[in-house]
Amino acid sequence: MRTILHLDMDAFYASIEQRDNPLYRGKPVIIGSPPDQRGVVSTASYEARTFGVHSAMPSQTAGRLCPDGVFLPVRMDHYIRVSEQLRELLLQFTPNIEPLSLDEAFMDVTGVMRMWSSPLELARTIKQRIATQLNLPSSIGVAGNKFLAKLASDLEKPNGLCVVPGDAEAITRFLAPLSVRRIWGVGKVTAKRLAEHQLFTIADLQQRSLAELQRIMGSPAGGEHLWSLAHGLDDRRVEPETAEKSISREQTFREDCSDPEVWRQVLLELTEQVGHQLRKSNLYARCVTLKYRLSSFRTHTRQETLQSPLASDRELLRHALGLLEKQRIREPLRLIGFGVSQFTDSMIVANDQPDLFGEARVEAQDRARNARLDEAVDALREKYGRNAIKRGNWSLSDQA
Repeated sequence: MRTILHLDMDAFYASIEQRDNPLYRGKPVIIGSPPDQRGVVSTASYEARTFGVHSAMPSQTAGRLCPDGVFLPVRMDHYIRVSEQLRELLLQFTPNIEPLSLDEAFMDVTGVMRMWSSPLELARTIKQRIATQLNLPSSIGVAGNKFLAKLASDLEKPNGLCVVPGDAEAITRFLAPLSVRRIWGVGKVTAKRLAEHQLFTIADLQQRSLAELQRIMGSPAGGEHLWSLAHGLDDRRVEPETAEKSISREQTFREDCSDPEVWRQVLLELTEQVGHQLRKSNLYARCVTLKYRLSSFRTHTRQETLQSPLASDRELLRHALGLLEKQRIREPLRLIGFGVSQFTDSMIVANDQPDLFGEARVEAQDRARNARLDEAVDALREKYGRNAIKRGNWSLSDQA
């Protein structure tokens, strides 16, 4: 049997700010756009969450809910550096690490358990090292598969540690009293649909057949997803990072989101994060990918192969928003993400030689201008934080 750990840093960005500045400790810290500007909350401290503030919420809403909140700009470069320190720490325990984001990762520790008396001892040691070396809180779930490990890490937050029992009957009992909302992908809309069929807890799901759940969900995949996870079944393996083949960022909405303006704003910020990482790695991408997950569990990805490699925020945004507008999404979204792949270390490829007397010359000039602009913006954001310069209500028609 495998032993999987799910590590989730508690309110990562806000915890870093509270660690770095003692004046913020114990206060409702909100990371993101100021409350008088367009934009969204990246994360919020647990003190702010008591007011109902959560990630991906419009900052103006957060300001109304928490008027005394301490709003701070996103210092992405700093958070990335701390995340890299975290990764180096985790590698001391196992190389089998699958990062999900800067502050979240799966670890398959099956092969190293002979060195520890129990998974609980190992998880405690990891938490202690993070607290001692990084001075940050973390929550860890321990289980035999990824779904159960992630669920466990959420149950006792913040600064929690939860171990799921190993045998099938004990797993069934462990899951039974939990709300259906604890299952991956079950948001407000799906929970309402399940409630119409008197399905409120995982025990209620366990008592229904696969065929019944497929009929209720209106799709074979949706019903199978519910039935499998309600019984604690998940055969996905931890997939460690190898050579960098793609760069992506995604945001899971706390509640299914029906507002296209919020989709676009979140996508804008994710795309700029991807562009920054591209330039930091001295890479150019030839393929862009939009990812979104509907409230009905269906996940869609849409790719576009580019005529020329690029790393410019402006161009990445044009393709990202273009892909989003083509989808004509009619359902609430559970998740949205953006990624790039097919890397090269040059923006010019063999079949992309510029015609200096045609349109390509103008395109080359535009790219040079965008590159200078990105370089200046990156430098300012690295020095003063990501909110030092922000795009407004950016659209496909914007030329700057």
